[in-house]
Amino acid sequence: MHHYQAFIRNVKRIAVALCLALVARPASAQRTSAAAEPYWVLLGDKKGTTLDARRYFTPAAQRRRQRQHLPAADSTDFPVRADYVQAIRQRADTLTFVSRWFNAVACRATPAQVAALQRLPGVRAVVRRTVSNTPDAQPAVAAPAPLTGLDLQLARQQTAALGLGALHQAQLTGKGLRIAIFDVGFSGTDTHAAFAHLRNSQRVVSTWDFIRQRPFVYDYGTHGTQVLSCLAGQLPDGTGLGVAQDAEFLLARTEREYSERYSEEEAWLAAVEWADRNGADIINSSLGYTERRYFREQMNGRTSLVARAAALAVRKGMLVVCAAGNDGDDLRWGIVGTPADQDSVLSVGGIDPATWLPESFSSRGPTANRHLKPNVVAFGEAITAVPGGYERTEGTSFASPLVAGLAACLWQQQRQLSVMQLFQALQQAGSLYPYFDYAQGYGCPTAARALAPAASAPSPTFDFVRTDSTLRVVIREQPAAGPLPYEEIAAAVTSTAVDEEPLLPAQAKAPAYLYLHVADARGVLRTYEVREVTQRVVAQVQLSALLPQDVVRVAFNGYTHSYTVQP
Repeated sequence: MHHYQAFIRNVKRIAVALCLALVARPASAQRTSAAAEPYWVLLGDKKGTTLDARRYFTPAAQRRRQRQHLPAADSTDFPVRADYVQAIRQRADTLTFVSRWFNAVACRATPAQVAALQRLPGVRAVVRRTVSNTPDAQPAVAAPAPLTGLDLQLARQQTAALGLGALHQAQLTGKGLRIAIFDVGFSGTDTHAAFAHLRNSQRVVSTWDFIRQRPFVYDYGTHGTQVLSCLAGQLPDGTGLGVAQDAEFLLARTEREYSERYSEEEAWLAAVEWADRNGADIINSSLGYTERRYFREQMNGRTSLVARAAALAVRKGMLVVCAAGNDGDDLRWGIVGTPADQDSVLSVGGIDPATWLPESFSSRGPTANRHLKPNVVAFGEAITAVPGGYERTEGTSFASPLVAGLAACLWQQQRQLSVMQLFQALQQAGSLYPYFDYAQGYGCPTAARALAPAASAPSPTFDFVRTDSTLRVVIREQPAAGPLPYEEIAAAVTSTAVDEEPLLPAQAKAPAYLYLHVADARGVLRTYEVREVTQRVVAQVQLSALLPQDVVRVAFNGYTHSYTVQP
């Protein structure tokens, strides 16, 4: 009961924050006195409402809650009062949607209608929303070029890096899991050969365009098509581009491809409520919201509407997987966007398939409140389906669904796991775990690490050696492929990937880098780096640069060890 009361208090705080955020939005200077414009009507109570959870939620949604021992419904699931909605409908120009979770109604109204709405019983506030016009449908694009040999190798390695072999051996394909995708559009998904197996087995369960308010989502952009292909797409020879080949899907268009306005966040909220009702187990959102509407200090997992909605989704038993973002090269921003900033959202960064180093564009952590992000990484370049064929593309947008597919496979085997237990299992399956940094999180999760955790501790591969002025990291002789010189400290590998010409082949396994970070007593990183191992004394830290209780943590060849600075 204590947890339930805390949950309800948090929902109320969310509604208040939503009200304050929306009040702060500037109104358009171009509107006329008679123009109908978009507003939120925030309501104060749900007195007298009832809910038959068995009729409202699909059987899949009911099973998800039962498996995780969650209530069949809570107050956020209850409907908005019908008399309130009817009164708003009578006075507003148009109703857009009704949010149960935030007890609010989105509508369009003239200034005179707004004044009437403000006088209605139960209305706490009427605040303006910012929207943008929907662009015309995209023109047809030229057919992509045929895939090269390196492209075909990448297509195989983008799943091999996640442990496709172990998944096949365990017969894990995401069967029985339902994944919702929030994106800008799914052009060609309804006709492309890459998804014929989904169509033939009717595993696209439901679709909805939250921008146009219609079920058709197969236009206005190919980004969602590419994301879906990293979950369940196939090449003509049957090679899977993602590991969740037997999952079911919900496709939601929540974004305009050439704009980023508050209206898309509201569509995201509508979509997450829809996904909940329709039984989504996992939500993949390769969308993020950053400097066009927020400041860096607001990336704390508590400020944005979508971060708060994502947190509610997790509490209702859905794993939310989000791309970290592609702002790593942006010196003004650089960090993860929202909702990837939310603590309970699995944020996914991107690594270069050829080097397994972070892609330069992949957004870094930590969050504004110094929490770890991204949580894990996957390939930031992938082969994806596009209308007319396939192409190589890059972005954390495609790393995210690769990991979401792995999550579906792991949950297929261990359906008893709660959403946060699965979240933790994915982190622990990371190639670097328990080491972490703000570029790669815990590394690339693999099925082998998740399905068969190590029975014994790994053998040491290095030692800390303290001198009068330095702390040295010295590689033991056994792990080295050949003799290594003892002296001369190795240069640090650049922590961001550099574009290579020509393209280098993708690797299914990371090279034997040494990873080092320095954390303060709170666990917040002061610095981190990656080094190539070309000699036994591979790194050294000046003791004068360390503070009491600082922790130097190093990972190499599966072994992680820490040195704590004593006062």
